[in-house]
Parts: sequence; structure tokens; C-alpha cells
Amino acid sequence: MTSVDLPTNSAESGDGLASSVDGSLRASLNRSEQIEADLQVHPERYRMLTGDRPTGKLHLGHYFGSLTNRVRLQNLGLDSWVLVADYQVIYDRDGVGDLKANVYGAIADYLAAGIDPARSTIFAHSAVAPLNQLLLPFLSLVTDAELRRNPTVKDELANSDRPMSGLMLTFPVHQAADILFCKANIVPVGKDQLPHLELTRLIARRFDERYGRADQSRQVFPFADALLSSAPNILGLDGTKMSKSRGNVIELGMTADQTAKLIKKAKTDSDRHITYDPQNRPEVSNLLMLAALATGDDPVQIAEQVGDAGGGGLKRLVTEVINDHLAPIRERRAELVADQGYLVDVLRAGNTKANEVATQTLSEVRKAMQMDY
Repeated sequence: MTSVDLPTNSAESGDGLASSVDGSLRASLNRSEQIEADLQVHPERYRMLTGDRPTGKLHLGHYFGSLTNRVRLQNLGLDSWVLVADYQVIYDRDGVGDLKANVYGAIADYLAAGIDPARSTIFAHSAVAPLNQLLLPFLSLVTDAELRRNPTVKDELANSDRPMSGLMLTFPVHQAADILFCKANIVPVGKDQLPHLELTRLIARRFDERYGRADQSRQVFPFADALLSSAPNILGLDGTKMSKSRGNVIELGMTADQTAKLIKKAKTDSDRHITYDPQNRPEVSNLLMLAALATGDDPVQIAEQVGDAGGGGLKRLVTEVINDHLAPIRERRAELVADQGYLVDVLRAGNTKANEVATQTLSEVRKAMQMDY
């Protein structure tokens, strides 16, 4: 593995920035802006970790919400790591569904969208045993109460009618292991995910304190910072939260005809004059935002272009620009899906690299813990 010159955040910087204890969103935004400016000049300083749960097919929410940004950061020259979080599929369900198809489908989506396996490491949770072995020492550094305060865990406790699994309870620590095993120092997230990164930093700091790593010469883990996403919140075609289970998403692998049929059913309103007004006209504004993301144009200008053509005119425009934008991605995706052997090779290569890095990190952890027998 080629070494990466990762900047070391001091304990002082870790206390007041990204997901700090005071919970200041402003501080996180400021730090994120500083990082964004620096990575334009020194991308070699950064290792990024990001990923998805392979619970189904990727859609426009994934594409505009994260994939395009991953490709942008990769192309800037960051050392990019993309996790296919297959173990996370089972933390809140009894089965995994067609997991293998979902995993390789996600990889096809990644590559078709522009993620380059020569510059980004694509790997799967279940294939990297040393990563998962970090869970044991990390779990010793957090309390039950701290885990239950995590927003994802709290939401599961409040809204699920089934007992919470041990894996679900420890999910935040698993995420910390994902970030720390490869010593990622930036993680693209939305503001609702800041508490997860806060726990990661807490675990890194407590490891220092417990195992005598206050001496920087013995440091194992950098503090990871949040790179806050500027992606807009995209609704589903029915005006509710975008969700595969609701059937309100446009999947990257759909055909142009399938896309047209879905957009034709999209919810709008009775006012024929199209305006961009997210607060008062969320469904219409959502379609305008999709068109803006696909074209790079301003949604207000697109609304003016549609004018009095009504919901039908808006849907025709959105269908055209979405299908035009996705056409080369879909063509490439079809080629990738037809070459299953290549997808297998990409994942195996990523898994091999991830195992090499995880093994080295685990060795450093065991040495710090005096367990290097």
C-alpha cells in the first residue's frame, strides 16, 4: 500500500471543531469550509471514507446526494475509500434479501457514475475481518447510555415494534471502526450524521487516554472531520421522503421509458404557472430541483422557462433532462452488469487492499494495548 500523508489533528482541534462536544453546527460548517478550501490545494493530505448499505438498487437520491460528490473528490486526488456495508443490512432485519445482486449492482452503479477502482478502494464489510475485530476494543471505550443517545439508535428504539438487536445498538461503534481502520480523516456527511462522527472522535481520543497514546509519537488514529454535504434534500416523486419501499424513486438502472412513466405520475399542484417555491409548492419545486441538478441550471430560471405549461410541461422537461443526463451512465452500467467477472475482480482487489490496511491498523492497536504476543 502506498502511504498517504494524512494531516494530524491535535486533541485541541478535535475538541472545538467538526462534531465537537458542544454540538455547534456553526463550528462544523466552518471547519468543513476550511477543509474544502484546503483539499483544492492539498488533496494528498486527505483520505475519505464513505459508503452505502446494499439494501436495494441505487437511485437519484444516492446519485445527486452522494455519488456525484464522491466522484468530484476522487477526481481532485483524494485517497477515496468506498464501503459496501453488507453487515449493516442485518442490523434491523431478519434476512438480507438478494444481497449478492444488490452488492454487485451497487458496484456497477459506482463505476458507471465515475468512481474509478484505480483511484478509489471499493470493499465490503464482511470481507475485512481485521476491521470487524476492532469492534471489541472500541466497544470497551463507550457506555450503553452513550450508544442509546445516538440518533439512529434512538430512532430505532422509538419507532420499531421489534426488540433492538445487539448489532443495531453497536452500529455507531461499527461505523467508527469503518472510519478508523483505514485512518480516514474526512467523512462526507449530512448534518444529521454529525453525532456518528462525534462518537468516532470520542473513541479515538479515549483510546489515546486509556492506552497511553497522549504521546503523539505513539498516535494510531487521526481525528476524522466532517465534510458537510451541500446537496439539497430531494423528495420522492409523490412529495414524501424518498424511499425505495414507497416506490417513489428513479433508480439509476431504470430504462428511459420506466423513468418517463414514473415522472408522469409525479405529484404537482393545480396552478399552471410554474414557480420555484420550496415552502409553498414543495412537489413542483422538487421536480424543478431535479431538472436543475441534471442540467446545472438554476431552478428559478427553469421555472421561468416552463412558464404556464403547467405540471404536464414541467414533467416533460424533467423527463427529457433526467434521461439525457443518465443516458451515458445507464449505457456504461449495462456494460458492467454484463461483465460480472469484472465486478467480482474490482471487489476482490478492494477487499485485498482493505485487509492489508486493516491488518496493519489492528497490529498497531494490539501493540498499543500490549497484546502483540
